[in-house]
Amino acid sequence: MLIIKEIQVVYFQMAPYLLFGLSVAGVLHVFFDRNFILRHLGKSDLASVVKAAILGVPIPLCSCGVIPTAVSLRKNGASKGATVSFLISTPQTGVDSVAATYGMMGPVFAIFRPLAAFLMGVVGGVFVNGLAKKDVCCDHEKSDVEAASNCKSCKVEAGIKKETLSFTQKLRKFVYYAYFEFLDDISVNLVVGVVLAGLIAFVVPVDFFETYIKNEFLSMIIMIVAGIPLYICATASIPVAVALMMKGLSPGAAFVFLAVGPATNAATMTMIFKELGRHVFIIYISVIAVLSIVAGYALNYVFSLVGKYDVIAMLHVHDSESSIWMLGLSWILLVLLIISLGKQIKNRFFKKKGCCHAC
Repeated sequence: MLIIKEIQVVYFQMAPYLLFGLSVAGVLHVFFDRNFILRHLGKSDLASVVKAAILGVPIPLCSCGVIPTAVSLRKNGASKGATVSFLISTPQTGVDSVAATYGMMGPVFAIFRPLAAFLMGVVGGVFVNGLAKKDVCCDHEKSDVEAASNCKSCKVEAGIKKETLSFTQKLRKFVYYAYFEFLDDISVNLVVGVVLAGLIAFVVPVDFFETYIKNEFLSMIIMIVAGIPLYICATASIPVAVALMMKGLSPGAAFVFLAVGPATNAATMTMIFKELGRHVFIIYISVIAVLSIVAGYALNYVFSLVGKYDVIAMLHVHDSESSIWMLGLSWILLVLLIISLGKQIKNRFFKKKGCCHAC
């Protein structure tokens, strides 16, 4: 019963903000012009890297969904640097996870997390452009369709017409993507994350990290070792990080987990090695590991200026702010999660095994 209570606390703190994030994700999906990405990420320069990071930060793609998107960008002419920038910045954060981060961890974390993801993406892309072998795709301008069509590494499709939808069609597309398709992509990992957070809160002793792992650098290394092979999305990582902080983990070390966990997993690393090469793979892993530690120390410094972070007090504040409408939103999301999990079970046991929607 105590474990169930811990899981319940985590869920109801997170759900209203997550539902808001899903709604924003749906808006982005309806109105975001995907062709814009392909027109601006082709050159191996700083501008394309920065644009890729800017585009990647708000897009709500998990580390599974970002793989086919990044491959598509690459095959459509995006440079290696821009592709890596997108791969680093996108899975770490998104509109859904920013909203949930604010709800469970406060405004400092909510601002710092996407800013750090953006900077890590830019640095990774710059290093790839500077240190990796010369990118054979593409030296031509994206507007030069003839040159693009002759580039063996590119598959630029010219003359793609924009989809014209009525308001009703856009509304249906928004609802379906936000509350069904996208939620299906993260529902299993989200539930696992919430349950895992409840188990950590119940099993791990209070002040565990302060008592047994006092060295800050060592705690960050442990978070890297735990996060690199783990498959966990940016939103599902939040309750786990909160639970660890309740056991004495510092905000900086918690951020390392929030950055490394979503940005890396076996599937992503395999794709990078295969599609972009060994040099890019080494740069990718090194940038995430090193910069996550640097950002972790920076976040600890920020909290030393604004005041010590008290995650328990933070949760109590949100408890006092709970209202009927927030509880209502939590129950709405619970119903949507049950529907999503039902579909996942049906697809797994009664149909051929497939990949996630984004794949």
